[in-house]
Formats: sequence, structure tokens, C-alpha cells
Amino acid sequence: MLYLIGLGLGNEKDITLRGLEAVKKCEKVYMEAYTSLLSFGLSTDGLSTLEKLYGKPITVADREMVEEKVDSVLSEATSLDVAFLVVGDPFGATTHTDLVVRAKELGVEVKVIHNASVMNAVGICGLQLYRYGETISIPFFTDTWKPDSFYEKIQRNRELGLHTLCLLDIKVKEPTWESLCRGKKLYEPPRFMTINTAIEQLLEIEQNRGESAYNEDTNCVGLARLGNEDQKIVAGTMRQLLAVDFGAPLHCLVIVGTTHPIEEEMLNMYKLKGESIDHKDHRTA
Repeated sequence: MLYLIGLGLGNEKDITLRGLEAVKKCEKVYMEAYTSLLSFGLSTDGLSTLEKLYGKPITVADREMVEEKVDSVLSEATSLDVAFLVVGDPFGATTHTDLVVRAKELGVEVKVIHNASVMNAVGICGLQLYRYGETISIPFFTDTWKPDSFYEKIQRNRELGLHTLCLLDIKVKEPTWESLCRGKKLYEPPRFMTINTAIEQLLEIEQNRGESAYNEDTNCVGLARLGNEDQKIVAGTMRQLLAVDFGAPLHCLVIVGTTHPIEEEMLNMYKLKGESIDHKDHRTA
């Protein structure tokens, strides 16, 4: 049996009782570690905390393992109970959908145990979940690569008055170009995109495209460490959020669409001091 188990968003205690029971009966336990991270990251102390609570040794599954060597995990699951732990919900990333398909092809039975993810926890900012359009991911720009294919998705959402959830890039155990050229992998330090960087990149894209999908005065919500005790939520314009220190990762951003007065009441709870969220175009729910 292969168990795909969601860990939630906060710390090791956010696992469900069903999830914990499944982990305890598995012979092998893996933890996926590149689509998201728990609040304590992947430090030795952090893993020890997980292992102590779950009562099992945990093998970290990085991008390379998940994408290139996962067949060995699936092979183990043909004769053993194997747990594959995922921060948030197991289906918050397409990687894990592919894992289920490959398991089924090998005749491995799969059980999924769900948990909270950014896709539903973002509702804490007050914007109604059914008023969101297509979610986008914003990757880090480089000097030679500045993708903007998600711009049209934001544009469509905005035209429909829908909110846009922006998931921000994280880079964990990314090989350097130089090491790839030399055939011996060396890895870059971990990087986590901030809300500030995301907005800077979005505004750069808008300046280049000039199609007025959004601008510096577009209302947004920045959310940091969602689901943790020290989570930070700030509502304001893109210009205002650029000046906010959101602190440690992980961050995400919501570009606000047309709002209902009840949504605005909630957003005003998170506004910057002396500011308010005010939309003239109200739509009833």
C-alpha cells in the first residue's frame, strides 16, 4: 500500500489522526521536500521533531528523487506499507497526481489522507473561495529568463471580477548551471520568493506588456506563513505591500478582483494602518 498523507500547513502536529495512524503502521516513510515546506524547514532538528512524534525514521524526498527515482519507492510499496508525506494536501501539486497514476500502472494500491492546504486556508483573508479564478505560480526571474505566460490568466480572472491566488517560487536543492555543465552536481542555497519580489516582477511584466491587467494601485493581500501561529496577513495596494516586511517564508499573494461588501469588511481587518479597502464595483454573492 502507498499512503499519500497531507501534513497541513503549520508544524508536525497538524497531521490528522488518520494520517498519524497510517504513518505509524508503515515500514517506510518518505517526506516530499520541494513543492512546499513546514515551518521548521528541513533542518536536522526539524526532522528529529517529526520522527519523534511519528515514531518512524523519515527519508527526505527531494526533487531529484521524486522526479527521477520514485520508481524505487513504488517498488517498495508493492510489498510494504509506504507513507509519502506531503506538506499541505497531497494534491496541492501535480507531481503527486503523477505519482498516483504511476502507482496504479504498477498495481500498487493507493490511499490518500487529505489535510488543509493553501488552496483553502487562503480563505482566512475574507475573500470567498468560490470567487477565485485560476491559480498561478510565479517563478524567480533570471537575467535571461523572465516568463510571463501567467499574465493572461491574471487578465482573464480580472475581467471576470475573480480573485487570483499567486503561489510563489521556492528553490530547494537546485543544481547550479556550472555544476551541471561539469557533470558533478553542486546545489544553490535554498531560496524562497517573497511577496515583495513577486510584486516587483508582476509590475515589471505589466510595464513590458502594457495591457492594464493590474497596476500599482491594484488591491492585493499578502499572506506569510499561512497556518502558523505567527502568520502575517496584510491587505493593501501593490505599492503599499512593496514596503511591508512579511518576514520568514513561505509567502503567497492574492490579487483582489471585484469584491462584495462583506469581503471588504474582512479585508479592512488586515489593511495597513490609516488605509482602507474600497471597491466601487460591488457584486453580490
